[in-house]
Amino acid sequence: MGFWLIRDVVLVLALGPFIYYVLTLWAGVLHFRRKQQGPPARSNYTPPASILKPVRGLDCEAYENFASFCQLDYPEYEILFCVSDVDDPVVPVIEKLQQDFPNRRIRLFVSAPGIGASSKVNKLCRLVEEAKYEVLVISDSDVRVKSNYLRDVAAPFADPAVGAVTVFFRSLIPGSFGATLDAAGSAVEFATSALLAQKLEGVRFTLGATMASTKERLAEIGGFKALANHYVDDFELGNRIAARGYRVELASTPVWMVYPRETLGEFLRHELRWIIGLRNVRPGGHAAMGFTFGLPWTILAAAVSPSTMLALLYVFTYLVLRSAVYLTLGAWGLNDSVVRRAWWLAPVRDAASFAVWLVSFFSDRICWRGLEFQVKRGLLIPARAAKISSVERQRRTGEVLE
Repeated sequence: MGFWLIRDVVLVLALGPFIYYVLTLWAGVLHFRRKQQGPPARSNYTPPASILKPVRGLDCEAYENFASFCQLDYPEYEILFCVSDVDDPVVPVIEKLQQDFPNRRIRLFVSAPGIGASSKVNKLCRLVEEAKYEVLVISDSDVRVKSNYLRDVAAPFADPAVGAVTVFFRSLIPGSFGATLDAAGSAVEFATSALLAQKLEGVRFTLGATMASTKERLAEIGGFKALANHYVDDFELGNRIAARGYRVELASTPVWMVYPRETLGEFLRHELRWIIGLRNVRPGGHAAMGFTFGLPWTILAAAVSPSTMLALLYVFTYLVLRSAVYLTLGAWGLNDSVVRRAWWLAPVRDAASFAVWLVSFFSDRICWRGLEFQVKRGLLIPARAAKISSVERQRRTGEVLE
């Protein structure tokens, strides 16, 4: 009797990820179906905007990424960079940018007040003070955009009920297996969580690929100074603005995330940093992830199934639904060429994500840019300097820390 009860419980719980996949497909189809009706109308709401970029080190194709922001179809905007010191290798790239785009207002600032543990947020504090315009658009240095980017991001602010805007992203990669596995899943997983949240409760976070707001809304939550010791500043920004009753909107056009060449080990360490952050800022959501991992539940259900036919049905259902999520949200919805090529890696990505999720219960330390931090309740506690590989130094600058 005991085994039969356990078996039946496992078989029922294993249906949970399937329900989750169906819900995300429903949300994704509703959202992206608008693409079939033609491109969004060109917005006439184009307030002057300040693009803020806290940077450190050279990311993959940094010049090309920065240059895409200098070629936007937008009447009036400025681009502000901030680095920790004048010897940063990214400084010559920014200076070349200023030379190549003399008609574009590009400003570079060196150093920022040491308000908190996050060097990125310290820089943002200075950039907000230096920004000329009310609309603030922050994006990571590994982001590349189309010419309509700023129009798409600024347009939602025509509605005063909108407090922040963020974006989906798609991927550009150098071809390594680690980068492929990272890119194939990251875009889909963010779109999955954002679209489902939008349908069920509204989006309550932003993403480092773009987190846009206004000086007025930012001041209402205490400015970036209030986030200077937080690990996941992009989540905190959107969450705090949403908590004040404002909407967080999704811009219509995805940006590109340009991934560096990375090994499988580097990808796993990057994933671990991200999920440790999630466990600290949303412990309930982190724990609930255990019921969304289709692969381990499918394997467990197949192992205890009373018949071979039922076991094969679980495996077949998992493979069909997981492939459908990747192809619908990633390949069709986001038009992500990496997902279109590598959708079949979904089970491998799921296995890696599940393993990292398990490890995250036993660690609260992250390593970034040669520094080690302990993360407690979403706050950063500097620990000690740590050695880090040269490839890791080229990881995405604006992701969480520097």
